[in-house]
Amino acid sequence: MSLKVRDAFKPFRDQKDGLTLTVGDEAIPMLLTYQQVRSAAKDWQTYSSDAPFRVPIPSEEDARSVRQLPIETDPPEHQKYRSLIEPFFRRPIQSDYVDRIDALIGDTLRQCAGRASFDVVRDFALPIQSRALTFLLGVPEAEAETWISSGTHVFRDGDDPGQKGAVLETYLLSAIRDGAGGEDGANFFVALNRMRVDDRPLDEAEMLGISNLVFAGGRDTVINAIAFVMWCFARAPETLLAAAKAPRTINLAVEEFIRALSPLTHIGRVCPAKAGAEDRVSLCWAAANYDPAVFDDPETLNLARVPNPHVGFGSGHHACLGAPQARAILRSLIRNLAEHVRALRIEREVVNSEHYQSVERPVGFEQLLAELELQGAVPSAP
Repeated sequence: MSLKVRDAFKPFRDQKDGLTLTVGDEAIPMLLTYQQVRSAAKDWQTYSSDAPFRVPIPSEEDARSVRQLPIETDPPEHQKYRSLIEPFFRRPIQSDYVDRIDALIGDTLRQCAGRASFDVVRDFALPIQSRALTFLLGVPEAEAETWISSGTHVFRDGDDPGQKGAVLETYLLSAIRDGAGGEDGANFFVALNRMRVDDRPLDEAEMLGISNLVFAGGRDTVINAIAFVMWCFARAPETLLAAAKAPRTINLAVEEFIRALSPLTHIGRVCPAKAGAEDRVSLCWAAANYDPAVFDDPETLNLARVPNPHVGFGSGHHACLGAPQARAILRSLIRNLAEHVRALRIEREVVNSEHYQSVERPVGFEQLLAELELQGAVPSAP
């Protein structure tokens, strides 16, 4: 059974006028073709990220007080900050790290199977994302309970963005200050206090800007990706089982899941070379990932798709730092579903939709109630 996925931007990709997004009093043209998006992602002189609070769309002046680093900078400053934190984001390629992720997902499957029903989003995906983040940052796993209580998005899950942003900043500042006297260099907040840029220590605003991105940048996107894989398994289990036969086919499946879902729809850039230096454009990853000039039959979920040059993790110098973490989680999820789950039945689904003028784009779920049946015993964490 082939699953179909919808290209929400299809009616606009080939139109001369394209699509312009209105946010408040701002008109933001959206780049929709693969070639446009890839070219713009590489051309930072024309499409700049040096725009505090305005790289996300909508902008986040009310959600945080600091520039997110390194994403809201251009070269060469971008690489200075990125190189400081890259060692933490390379941890998911280590075999012992993969073992920890496997154990985490196995334990969470077993816990959910013990319930009459569970919400894939809040009872499964959110705890996995939060606990896996403790592995990435080298902090006690108990910290995940605080992060889980923040919901699926640290700025937009239920409360006023300014209020939620302030709560996150208070937490991060406390963690940064506690890390100042720490000795464990494997702990992200301890290491952050030791980092230097341009032969000086990072100031508190820089440490907060890096931390803010780490916590906010990949939260809802990873949660949506986990829920999407679970939904696909429930709808077409034989498709996922076929993909789980070997490491190579699992890798292909992960890339196709990311292409089809495109967890981050788009990102903003300002255009300093134009007359209106504050004008923004949208680099629409989701539209680029369905461009039929690049992807054959893009509205079919093909877990064996080759080649698959998707931009689901961005492109250019701002390619997603968290991609290894997301890939490690999804690979483990596919393996565990194939090995240990007899059936996953969806009882209720509430789609999370984003709206771009006349475009409605589903991206993940607000709620996905399910019943899980295991086959045999799932190995528990050591």
